[in-house]
Amino acid sequence: MREIMAHLNRIDQTLWLPNALEQRAIAIFRFTLSLIFVVGGLGHFLQLQEMLDRMAESPWQEQIEMIGDPSLLLWLSGAAFIFFGLLLMLGVMQRLSALVLFITLVPITLSIHIAPGHVGPLLKNVAILGGLVLVYANGTKPK
Repeated sequence: MREIMAHLNRIDQTLWLPNALEQRAIAIFRFTLSLIFVVGGLGHFLQLQEMLDRMAESPWQEQIEMIGDPSLLLWLSGAAFIFFGLLLMLGVMQRLSALVLFITLVPITLSIHIAPGHVGPLLKNVAILGGLVLVYANGTKPK
């Protein structure tokens, strides 16, 4: 096992990383991460009934309705996803954008994706939340 790990380590150390990619990796990551929010936010408006139906199937439906009207919640979260997703994409107010997107995504993840059959979307959202933490931690560093 030690020999395999040593061999894999040698391969890892010799992998080529072009300067152009190294210099742009954070911007590429930020852009691809933001697409999830912009497209998802548009879905909150363009697929409103489908989203309302998914909310109605949630085991947390009563708690969601106690917070507010589901349509209004979808519009607000959709607007936040689009607006702050675009800011994140453009590299503007990255830390604030990551924070707002994180705060908006957590209740959606808890209320919709902690349900039977939602392990894939749940873990996807967990990964996205991790990406937002990375952007928040590094988002305001000068270029």
